[in-house]
Amino acid sequence: MTTPTWQTRGDFCETCNCRYICSCSTSNFALPPNEDDCTAILAFHIDSGRFGATPLDDRSVAMVIHTPPGSMIEVGWSLGLLIDDRADRAQEDALTAIFSGQAGGPLGGVAPLIANFLGVERRPIHFEKNGLHRSVTIPDALAYEIEGFAGPDGEPLAIDDPAHPAAARPALARGKHGHLRAFGLDWRDETGRNNGHFAPFAWSA
Repeated sequence: MTTPTWQTRGDFCETCNCRYICSCSTSNFALPPNEDDCTAILAFHIDSGRFGATPLDDRSVAMVIHTPPGSMIEVGWSLGLLIDDRADRAQEDALTAIFSGQAGGPLGGVAPLIANFLGVERRPIHFEKNGLHRSVTIPDALAYEIEGFAGPDGEPLAIDDPAHPAAARPALARGKHGHLRAFGLDWRDETGRNNGHFAPFAWSA
């Protein structure tokens, strides 16, 4: 079946078990995670979007990722998707195709790295954006909060042009706290020293 033309626009934020600053995103994923393996959560809120005739406005998705020790471009990924429980079946199918990389676009390069697709679960997703702060809460699955750093001009400190699938200029942030218990993965951090990123995103294919 031919994949329809699609586009999404909104905001994303992530945290992972790396200490600030993550060695993966700052080395185009050539260096291994600074905690050996990687457990990461990337959450996306779509302000406006369409997958063919299917509207995707005001829907959210969280990607839950785990990779074993080694460079992330050389090891197999495990990936699970938590999809907005307000999505209907057509929206769920569209979001699954986009965020698994099967529909191409920026995540198309991730698809060949996925060795273990952990499945899809529908959950209520609360995504909050406030200045340099981002937080995501999914009951019975995960919650995290990150905080960015302002530069002299008041804009967030950011990385320019990394090989990051979500955005060309992800802001640097620290994870204030985070926990995950989903798809057989169990991670918790309360140190306030973990890595984070956030940025607007605009994808199409």
